[in-house]
Amino acid sequence: MMNVLVVGGAGYIGSHCVRQLVAAGHRPVVLDNLVFGHRAAVASDIAFYNADLGDPVAVSQILRDESIELVMHFAAFAYVGESVTEPRKYYENNFVATLRLLEAMLDNGVKKFVFSSTCATYGEPQSLPIVETLPQAPINPYGQTKLDVENCLKAFAHAYGLSFAAFRYFNAAGAAEDGSIGEDHSPETHLIPLVIDAATGRREHIKIFGTDYDTPDGTCLRDYVHVDDLSRAHIAVFEKLERPGAAHFYNLGTGRPNSVREIIAAVEAVTGLKVPVVEDARRAGDPPALYADSRKAQDELGWKIKFTEVQAIIETAWRWHQANPEGFKGPN
Repeated sequence: MMNVLVVGGAGYIGSHCVRQLVAAGHRPVVLDNLVFGHRAAVASDIAFYNADLGDPVAVSQILRDESIELVMHFAAFAYVGESVTEPRKYYENNFVATLRLLEAMLDNGVKKFVFSSTCATYGEPQSLPIVETLPQAPINPYGQTKLDVENCLKAFAHAYGLSFAAFRYFNAAGAAEDGSIGEDHSPETHLIPLVIDAATGRREHIKIFGTDYDTPDGTCLRDYVHVDDLSRAHIAVFEKLERPGAAHFYNLGTGRPNSVREIIAAVEAVTGLKVPVVEDARRAGDPPALYADSRKAQDELGWKIKFTEVQAIIETAWRWHQANPEGFKGPN
């Protein structure tokens, strides 16, 4: 059992990871400033701190008071388009505040770190599926800030003995199997909840951006991985962090991409509802296909993907949306 500080633990992926930590016998402590997170996403019996990861005084106090042994970091701004128009916001939160977090950790002797990175560090990949050794060339500030943190972690591992794992996500999706927590972003940009909203009439329609890609049905292919599968990988890496200076990088995806049209058809099959669709032109910067080779995580961590089919992922999302059509209720 470890005392684990989950930074961004009231957010989408962080809150699911908190539940998986409890299931695995660990003791999570949550730090979240609730800019995007939801207090209701964290059980009342979990220690919760409304604080900012870039506040070294607050973070240091939490690390000491809660006897933290390992930190997991999910608290990034992650809207790609906004990162282009507001890069200062992204560098300040995603890089500078993370540096403050790492400094507080080192000052308090906490040297195990699990980082939520992204496949956006690869930019437009040279080949598919994407393996960890491909060149990293982000095409937006969001991806760049994540890569900057990865490079910082390598330097800190070498100089200070920090042990870390950085997980490069593909498309996180789905919800807790019991429907108790799920995806509630404002604004929402992820395809599956947007399609569900179109099916239920909360949105007028779903737009397909580009129908002439060189893919089987002409629409973009993406790799959707269940949020609980992501969370379990983060916990499986703990034993890899025992050696000082350990540095690990893993892709997390199913390696089985689905097209936009396939997602729409799967939502219709799960919900029994018709999804109104509007076809539109391609968006700039949308590659035809992005999907992972996650064999390294499976081989080294024993990571097993439970949700191998997108319809099963959508079933969990639909369960959450049916029970919580307005998302998380109550004040943050």
